[in-house]
Amino acid sequence: MTTPDISSPTTPATRRWWTLGTVAIAQLMVVLDATVVNIALPAAQADLGFSDGDRQWVVTAYSLAFGSLLLLGGRLSDLIGRKLAFLIGLVGFAAASLLGGLAVSFEMLVAARALQGVFAALLAPTALAVLTTTFTIPRERSRAFGVFGAIAGAGGAVGLLLGGFLTEQFDWRWNLTINVFFAAIAFVLALVFVPAATRQGPRPHLDIPGTLLASAGLFALVFGFSRAESDGWDAPLTWGSLVASAVLLVAFVIWQRVTRHPLLPLPVVVDRNRGASFLSVMITGAGMFGVFLFVTYYFQLSLAYTPMQTGFAFLPMIVMLVIAAQLSTNLLLPRLGPKILVPAGMLLAATAMMLFTRLDVDSAYLDALPALLTLGFGMGTIMPAAIQTATLGVDRRYAGVSSAMVNTSQQVGGSIGTALLNTLAATALADYVAANQPASDAVLADAAVHSYTVAYWWSAAFFAGGAIIAAFLFRRKRFSVASAFHSESTEAPALAH
Repeated sequence: MTTPDISSPTTPATRRWWTLGTVAIAQLMVVLDATVVNIALPAAQADLGFSDGDRQWVVTAYSLAFGSLLLLGGRLSDLIGRKLAFLIGLVGFAAASLLGGLAVSFEMLVAARALQGVFAALLAPTALAVLTTTFTIPRERSRAFGVFGAIAGAGGAVGLLLGGFLTEQFDWRWNLTINVFFAAIAFVLALVFVPAATRQGPRPHLDIPGTLLASAGLFALVFGFSRAESDGWDAPLTWGSLVASAVLLVAFVIWQRVTRHPLLPLPVVVDRNRGASFLSVMITGAGMFGVFLFVTYYFQLSLAYTPMQTGFAFLPMIVMLVIAAQLSTNLLLPRLGPKILVPAGMLLAATAMMLFTRLDVDSAYLDALPALLTLGFGMGTIMPAAIQTATLGVDRRYAGVSSAMVNTSQQVGGSIGTALLNTLAATALADYVAANQPASDAVLADAAVHSYTVAYWWSAAFFAGGAIIAAFLFRRKRFSVASAFHSESTEAPALAH
């Protein structure tokens, strides 16, 4: 006798919603950790005494480990079981966070951040895979992915809010150790509400060559863009890493075509709707992460906001994002499908970027509010629709690795966007100062706002291009959760979840 599949509609509804709460805590912990530490960096630097040049490694260590190991983490969740992978991810992430909170040196802090990234790479795709295989009833699935998409889109802003509060009211170390409490709650809930299931058929194999190629390729990609941000695009380490990444990832694709046990079965990616979803998440990540960075700079440097005030300034955007996420997944996506909804969200985000370009040194918060609200509605329209479509109809054997592709797309997009926008903004700032000598305080203030404006215009271009790509790639047929899962259920699963 086997245990029920976790996707079974016979699972009590209350239990499924508790599962969603458990997954939501884990996802929020992973997403906000990409930004919550940023606000704490000045205080950590003063406490541990590391240089400005070393500061970036506190952020980069996390993104390198996270981005390069996501595909492996997703596949491991398919192989060892979602519940076990989820619990291991929670314990490991909590332990790494505690290590970072207790750091007595720069090296210890960086090591802890890298370990956080390692376990986040296991936790993030597993959380989404649990959600994917738990909610198969169309109406419930829409609601669940609305919540998940809202977290994925707003997590960065929530990190700024929480980071500002903890840094000002307590200590920078709480930005890391707070994860221990989140993880403990999620661990207890997971023991009760994340079902385990028996395996059917032979144990699958792990694609070792594919794992090495993918991990090395993604590492080189994220590392190359991080070096471009600090060293410039013409630095040998920058372009050398990007070239190496291209070679390794091409070799990975070739290997996946010929191996019997691929790490990433190519049908997961080449499906037109899923491919469009992955690209949409990547483009959104490129625009979103860069914007959070420059809007944060504007609030803190131009408007002289404290870290906590900066976090609260993003609150209207978060509220609008949550509203839009529920509206889009419950009402609009079933009726309109991703072909209309995702491009519409992209256009809203592009509009928000153009509204941000109107800000100057004399602007007030109310001048930025329309852009924040528009951006929130756009993100809430894009992310749940793209994430739900990306995981819809995937063979349940590959739910983990498919979920990993969603996270990988967002991480790679964020790395590309941050590097590109930082480079463009830095160039714009230098050119403005050079053209407006002498470099008085007023000139420097105007130059900073000018550099943000350049970044906003480029972000608008990202989203406008994303709208065109999404409109072209997504299929025209109506979005149907029920039909997707019906077709999936006709396949003989080799692995029960």
